[in-house]
Amino acid sequence: MQERQSIHGTWASRWVFILAATGSAVGLGNIWKFPYITGEHGGGAFVLVYLVCILLVGIPIMMGEVLVGRRGRCSPINSVKETALESGLSSRWQLLGWMGALAGFMIFTFYSVIAGWVLHYIAGMANGDYTDIGRDQAGSHFEALLAAPQTMLIYHSIFVVLVMLVVVGGVNKGLERATRIMMPALFVLLLLLLGYSFTTGSFGEGLSFLFSFSLEALTWDSVLVALGHSFFTLSLGMGAILAYGAYMPKNASIGGTVLTIGILDTVVALVAGMAIFPIVFANDMDPGAGPGLIFITLPVAFGQMPGGQIFGFLFFLLVGVAAWTSAISLMEPATAWLVERFGLERLPACLLLGFAGWAVGIACLGSFNFLSDFTLLGMNTFDFLDFVTANIMLPLGGLLLAIYVGWFLKTRVVESELAIAKQLHFRLWYLVLRLVSPVAVAIIFALNLYQKLA
Repeated sequence: MQERQSIHGTWASRWVFILAATGSAVGLGNIWKFPYITGEHGGGAFVLVYLVCILLVGIPIMMGEVLVGRRGRCSPINSVKETALESGLSSRWQLLGWMGALAGFMIFTFYSVIAGWVLHYIAGMANGDYTDIGRDQAGSHFEALLAAPQTMLIYHSIFVVLVMLVVVGGVNKGLERATRIMMPALFVLLLLLLGYSFTTGSFGEGLSFLFSFSLEALTWDSVLVALGHSFFTLSLGMGAILAYGAYMPKNASIGGTVLTIGILDTVVALVAGMAIFPIVFANDMDPGAGPGLIFITLPVAFGQMPGGQIFGFLFFLLVGVAAWTSAISLMEPATAWLVERFGLERLPACLLLGFAGWAVGIACLGSFNFLSDFTLLGMNTFDFLDFVTANIMLPLGGLLLAIYVGWFLKTRVVESELAIAKQLHFRLWYLVLRLVSPVAVAIIFALNLYQKLA
């Protein structure tokens, strides 16, 4: 088969792709959720189980997504269509690409609202609004933000513009240039915060919370939590990795590259925990505060510590950069499809998509105030979009992708694109993708729906 070329461009190197995909994977969940669930479910024991789940679920499916993207060299929709036709399958398989691109767009609409909160806190930290603030005051401050649609609209709008300014530049002038700047910045900010946490006097307590090897705290529920997070943490099922894979250099190893991304994503999450929890423990606060950890607990902690204003600003800047890199990958699949389908230039495609995401985002931010009485299936707009994407579209997309690559694509297509040198390694991956990964994702799918609907 003649090598396809992407009309959008190609990453300059394998490492640029690694940084871009890691940027997609590293988001708000890495900053608070993974460190928290690690501490609650047995520390080091949970990390080991999580790594096994990454190897059996995350890595195999991610390799499948990259494989389809690079083989098709198009948007997720057209890459799935082209690879299906190459294997003599129906073009209707492109619905799998549609679901991923649509899921990414839907996630962006409410993700941009949360990112807007982060921008608000960056400005507040820079302004010294949280100096000597108490927990009740911090809670009231966050509630006041949720009750102020005008304020949320300003920051939501700023974030949408920031994202589309990158996407409009295309692969090399937009995504790649931003990745080369933002990912090193994210690593530097993380290391600065880690250094700061050494000075709190509670660094050992934070390490103990994260890494104490407690088999007693490891339950079957812990295994299911690790299984679910191993799937969601790598941005699977939302078209982002499939789109980024379309720009991957042909000579880069898919297996080694994806493994590196999985390791980096896990390391960032653990280092974030090592940076955050000593600060939490130094101020006698609850490490299991969930989303409130970012917007209520930590502002209080930073406000009461020497140098807290500076490092609080750096922390929210870190969270903002992580949200930015993730959001860029959410909008790329749909943008690429608009360019391919209608022959649009990047600018009008981004204006159209950015406006649509901004408009739906207004309904999401209105869920906390002027649209709080509007519900879909008993949920406000924000919660409904979160529920549909996280509990239905993403796991279903991952399940179908594993089935598509494992059972329907011609083996010669899969084998030639992966180019794994050792036949045994290829057969092991193929076996896991065909049998283990679909069963694991089906469990995630069923349990998520059961827990939400029960």
